[in-house]
Amino acid sequence: MSPAAGQVMPIEFFERTAPEVARDLLGAVLVSHCGGERTAGRIVETEAYLGLDDPASHAYRGRRYAGNESLYALPGTWYVYRSYGIHWCANLVTAPVGSGSAVLIRALAPTSGLDAMRLRRRPRGSITDGNLCDGPGKLCQALGITSGLDGMLMTEAEVSVEWGPTTTAEQFETTRRVGITKAADLLLRFVVC
Repeated sequence: MSPAAGQVMPIEFFERTAPEVARDLLGAVLVSHCGGERTAGRIVETEAYLGLDDPASHAYRGRRYAGNESLYALPGTWYVYRSYGIHWCANLVTAPVGSGSAVLIRALAPTSGLDAMRLRRRPRGSITDGNLCDGPGKLCQALGITSGLDGMLMTEAEVSVEWGPTTTAEQFETTRRVGITKAADLLLRFVVC
């Protein structure tokens, strides 16, 4: 399931479990046209959230509120939320529909639009190209991602995921998720080595 690089991934890609999607997003390219600027980066870190049965998920035990309704939408839908009231975090919903499963995009290796990324990140202290997008809040800021993306189908939004180079099992590692206290032992974080 990997056509030519540069093509937007089909919704069918997200009609699988969150761990499968999280692993297979490594190497893909996240492209934003927010604010009229094209910015992009290769996805190098993701985390899977298993929805209803995952205590670390915003959908654990079927919790529903205005801010997490997008988690229950069709696979390939953006779920964007504010972390600690400070940073936006971008997730893509996965199958099965209604399960609340999603993949958090944690880090990118910037590939284009670096000048725009630097300008967007400048107010936040010392920025180098190496740390422009090395966290979920940082990448959202660099790419101009805000709550306006929440609930949109990826194929119809200003932010999409394109096919990139395939990442083999030898090129990534699986670890525990970062920054959580519940279900912290699950190996659901995927990182390019």
